[in-house]
Amino acid sequence: MTNTLSITADNQVQWGWKIPLQSVAYDAAGIQQKLLNISSPCYVVHDNGRVGVSNEASADGSGLDTVAFAQALVPEQLGDPSYRKDHGVKYAMYAGAMANGISSEELVIALGKQGILCSFGAAGLVPDRVEQAIRTIQAELPNGPYAFNLIHAPAEPALESGAVERFLKLGVHTVEASAFLGLTPHIVRYRAAGLSRDASGNIVITNKVIAKISRTEVARKFMEPAPADMLQKLLDAGHITAQQMELAQQVPMADDITAEADSGGHTDNRPFVTLLPSILSLRDEIQAKYNFNPPLRVGVGGGVGTPDAALAAFTMGAAFIVTGSVNQACFQAGASEHTRKILAEADMADVAMAPAADMFEMGVKLQVLKRGTLFPMRAQKLYDLYSQYDSIEDIPAQEREKLEKQIFRQSLDDIWNGTVAFFKERDPEQIERAMKNPKRKMSLIFRWYLGLSSRWSNIGEAGREMDYQIWAGPSLGAFNIWTKGTYLEDYTKRDAPQVAYHLMTGAAYLERINLLRQLGVKIPVEIASYVPKPVNLS
Repeated sequence: MTNTLSITADNQVQWGWKIPLQSVAYDAAGIQQKLLNISSPCYVVHDNGRVGVSNEASADGSGLDTVAFAQALVPEQLGDPSYRKDHGVKYAMYAGAMANGISSEELVIALGKQGILCSFGAAGLVPDRVEQAIRTIQAELPNGPYAFNLIHAPAEPALESGAVERFLKLGVHTVEASAFLGLTPHIVRYRAAGLSRDASGNIVITNKVIAKISRTEVARKFMEPAPADMLQKLLDAGHITAQQMELAQQVPMADDITAEADSGGHTDNRPFVTLLPSILSLRDEIQAKYNFNPPLRVGVGGGVGTPDAALAAFTMGAAFIVTGSVNQACFQAGASEHTRKILAEADMADVAMAPAADMFEMGVKLQVLKRGTLFPMRAQKLYDLYSQYDSIEDIPAQEREKLEKQIFRQSLDDIWNGTVAFFKERDPEQIERAMKNPKRKMSLIFRWYLGLSSRWSNIGEAGREMDYQIWAGPSLGAFNIWTKGTYLEDYTKRDAPQVAYHLMTGAAYLERINLLRQLGVKIPVEIASYVPKPVNLS
């Protein structure tokens, strides 16, 4: 590398520090090493036409004059310090949940042991499976940090209520609420049941809620206290106490709001540069009205897959960032090797929207990978048929034959029999409703494919690769572009804690670069870019 660092001619600022001659690096490699030392201040000097960098200032007042300066900035300083304190974590970030255990016990534990919060992907799992995960994670992380996802399940309310029952029974004290269209008794019960007063009379919030939202009308519900009528019903049912009902009307429904932008899975595809300011503005309005202590925090997820994006989020005022798609390609994730491999090859445009299994009847869609799979097209075909016909029997014989041969690979009668057996164990009410409603029966049959396609991806079902449902957003493609040519290009080397470290450290490094540029320092691309290299985090 050759030295190409320079400074604008009109930069006449003298900062007062004197820099020892022997501490200055003038070659590009040495300069970058100094800049990468983000835990120490950075001093730029101009000496007879040469521009150099040092991390040291002279104690005796002798040496070269400083023409630009950047203070020390470590990744632990990014974001809201109260977030780190309240959650007991190292960084103002967390790894968001990916359903069906893709955000696995291994992922939660690996990140938790590095002081990074991760939300277990409990969505879509039966309560017994969720309880198993709780016990496994608590055994490895008795003092945290960890969180569990609670997804709104309008089609299967038993899963939502069953998960809350296990959270309360086993002492899960941080829940990430996602895909909610409004408040439900289950999330309100979880929040209120963790409220008490300490010896000084202060409200103690034991059950923390991080609400992932993409719409202001839903954000408002989580930013304000729980509605009195819903609390009254919970009190009447014996789920909360009178004191908890009183306290619940004095605190927000959530401690943290994640503005979920263009993410994998459930998403409204909103860029965070427009979504985040809207949610922050709403937060300011509600905080001014209620004066909550501690104040509401707003972070952002969806689109955060590079240090540049992370820094942009923090610069815009995000209290924390959330990663998602980039974690699914890590070896700790509950995804098959085939899935992780094609995720590591994806570009930003290799995603599409497809019908969601859990909200199929409502027409809700989620973002999935379209590279290497026909799932988006086949899932849309099922929804088109569902919209067009009122029952399985109404579907023309030719169309039905295509379904059975190309998508289900079984007769629809056999699929229905399997669906009955599945829901008798999982949620018998679903079958009772379907027997009375032919369109509902058709929905359950189609959801068989939508549900299993995710499981096939997770376990690596041989022969079903073209049906894999793989949740991913454009940030994954950006991550792959950023890591191309580095050790993280190899999906087998993608370690979740190292990915988190590089995203945060890279953001801190880029902040230093930006500050020096603002002071007139011209920095070449090979020095300005943050390139991830293997680190030992043990």
